[in-house]
Amino acid sequence: MESDRTPASDDAGVLVLAGTPIGQPSDASPRLAAELEGADVVAAEDTRRLRRLCSALGIEMPERTVSYFEGNEAMRTTELMSVLRQGARVVLVTDAGMPSVSDPGYRLVDAAIAEGVRVTSVPGPSAVLTALAVSGLPVSRFSFEGFPPRRAGERARWLGALADEERTMVFFESRHRLASTLELMCQAFGPERRAVVCRELTKKHEEVRRDTLGGLLRWAGESGPLGEITIVVTGSGDEGAANPRTVTVDDAVEIVTDRVAAGFSRKDAIAAVARELNLSRRELYAAVVNTPTPTSGE
Repeated sequence: MESDRTPASDDAGVLVLAGTPIGQPSDASPRLAAELEGADVVAAEDTRRLRRLCSALGIEMPERTVSYFEGNEAMRTTELMSVLRQGARVVLVTDAGMPSVSDPGYRLVDAAIAEGVRVTSVPGPSAVLTALAVSGLPVSRFSFEGFPPRRAGERARWLGALADEERTMVFFESRHRLASTLELMCQAFGPERRAVVCRELTKKHEEVRRDTLGGLLRWAGESGPLGEITIVVTGSGDEGAANPRTVTVDDAVEIVTDRVAAGFSRKDAIAAVARELNLSRRELYAAVVNTPTPTSGE
């Protein structure tokens, strides 16, 4: 079968996708420093961060450095392809981790391959694999889902489509949307599904929280965690997870209480929990009203 890609010319350059540390500069490999020093052009998501990284590595800032981020990716890809055709060695780095994995880079990689330009990489730290490794959840099979949609309605539908996914799932999320996303995950996967929230991986204030989605929702609502967030959730076939449909009304009342404590109104919490656990909203409301545990936030 013939390839639909253009063969590389003898004079074509090389595109190097260079993984950068996700927290500790000391995690950088010696090869990363060598590639940055030897590059004809370095394309960086944030040139200021690149300057700090170079300083930490004890090397000079590359002489020819350009920015390459979501806002200028299309224009910059055209420029970088021009220098690659002329035989340049172009090193692409993002703020942290591997280029093109939820970061800029895919467009340039696709363009380079289309023209037969060699594409290689400098392996580096990965938030996805690091979170999986420390999660304690099944990792023999997993899927990386990236960032959920920003709009709550789209996010709910998107997560709902993953409800029957059997593999462990890895997500990135903004700290500002963490509680909202955990709430929607409770609705889509059930509040008893095992999950882990990893915050500031490899950094000074690293934190790994292991709990059910319901427990993590309560924690997120109470503490308002800061920093870079990675979420790991077991798949639907996880034998270690409780079946959310087997909980009693009393269990459901506790879940409602937790969500009210996390900042949700009682009305919204009752409606969501009743829907998730296939319970009568009226029955659950009566149980919540009659429980001696005080609720607030309605």
